Amino acid sequence: MHREELERHLGELLAVERARDYCPNGLQVEGASRVRRVLCGVTASQDLVDLAAQEGFDTIVVHHGYFWKGEDPCLTGIRRRRIAALLAHDINLFAYHLPLDMHPRLGNNAQLGRLMGWAGAACFGDQDLGWTAQLGSPVGAASLCRALTARLGREALLVGDATRSVSRVAWCTGGAQGLFEEAIRAGADLYVSGEISEQTTHLARESGVPYVAAGHHATERYGIKALCHHLASACALETRFVDLYNPV
Repeated sequence: MHREELERHLGELLAVERARDYCPNGLQVEGASRVRRVLCGVTASQDLVDLAAQEGFDTIVVHHGYFWKGEDPCLTGIRRRRIAALLAHDINLFAYHLPLDMHPRLGNNAQLGRLMGWAGAACFGDQDLGWTAQLGSPVGAASLCRALTARLGREALLVGDATRSVSRVAWCTGGAQGLFEEAIRAGADLYVSGEISEQTTHLARESGVPYVAAGHHATERYGIKALCHHLASACALETRFVDLYNPV
């Protein structure tokens, strides 16, 4: 498959042009013109780049790439080493941030809902990033937190009323604690995201709506994994998803 053909396919699949993002989505670093072997991961860390080089992958596809708004654009230090390694081994780097969060089937939110058995849809927050679902039967907040811990393999943190009965759950993967108030306005009995800030604890306590921080990396493994499977089946590419440990 030609590199440009892959970029076009992913751009159309993930509706890249519709997303208002703070990083470039698509091809970030140009490598080999022919794409045969694709390594997928959450973040384009040095470890992921080195693994691709060692095992002969010509393309990397990630959720968290490079060139974030507000960052120092100079290619020095860690940034230089990562990009130098990609160029030295002629490896393409594709990254899809909000488009991968937002996709109704392959996206991080859709896939977390699928993993947890939450039949939901996007309905709140900027660009409808936040999802909600009505549970089949109410569960306690503490019980829901334990279920997240079990499914994600990472200890989830619950703040607020652990005894609250949850009929309507809201979630947005990654660093979306900033959507907590909008989740409350959307009628959530509990809100799940990846990270937690100091003020989030007070909002959970004072609103009566508990908050669960289930891990930024932990909640965002499933979109890129689903995209990896899609590339193998729809594009007949050799693909591999690797989950490099991140405790956050």
